[in-house]
Amino acid sequence: MQFKTFEDFLERAAPKLKKGPHALIFCEDDVEIQSTVDHVLGLGFKTALVFGEFLPDLSNEKVMSVNCAFTGQRDVSKLINKIIPLVPGQWLHYCFNAEYLFFPFSESRTIGELLTFCTEERRESVLTFTVDLYARYLWDDKNATNREQAYFDRSGYFATSRQDQWGNNLDRQLDFFGGLRSRFEEFVPATRRKIDRVSIFKAKQGLKIGADHTFNDEEMNTFACPWHNSPTASIASFRTAKALKRNPSSTFEIESFYWHGSEEFKWNAQQLMEAGLMEPGQWF
Repeated sequence: MQFKTFEDFLERAAPKLKKGPHALIFCEDDVEIQSTVDHVLGLGFKTALVFGEFLPDLSNEKVMSVNCAFTGQRDVSKLINKIIPLVPGQWLHYCFNAEYLFFPFSESRTIGELLTFCTEERRESVLTFTVDLYARYLWDDKNATNREQAYFDRSGYFATSRQDQWGNNLDRQLDFFGGLRSRFEEFVPATRRKIDRVSIFKAKQGLKIGADHTFNDEEMNTFACPWHNSPTASIASFRTAKALKRNPSSTFEIESFYWHGSEEFKWNAQQLMEAGLMEPGQWF
């Protein structure tokens, strides 16, 4: 189903979004749109909502294409905040094109099974970590994207305490860093170096997401519930590699993203769990 404008989508889409979970895909360019859509549908999402300009033909009864323009995370946050009231009580996941969600045991279990467990645990969100993917040979892959031979950083990740406006440490909240944003931090604004993102959440009235990927409900920004560890997930993403390769200030300064900490990505959740980039918590 296609919508000519975002306003058209807001007016007509709600009756068709009664049963989730739904995936929101924001397309910043034309790279790997189809593979991103196929990935979320393969995980068990009921609907893929694809937003962007000049979208390709995505003929699928589970896909809604919305023609709209946006620039950066701030615009995306505004769009998400307008979508949330359409689907109260439904689970949503948001990502960008050339990004791929992985959660514990995702090869054998569906997103619905994960979210059923989270609901039973009285969780309304799942913390996700952005794991940067990149091509090894940038002279062959001009946009730094190669799904057949993708690499990621096996090491170099760290976290710091997240503080409130008075300097107090927030309960069960951390800021996570690593990957290309840390290794090439001179080309990345300080406000965009974090890799944590609450990209899976349950919509409810009054809920708002900010440009820093956090919500106005502090409990939804936590990495675990108070009584034990909770499942976390990862988003394998070519987004940062694309940006660094295309940015005029960095494209000629970076000859390769590959280093001694690189490992070829196997496109499975087990590899990410073994690298410590997500965990099942109490879900076995």
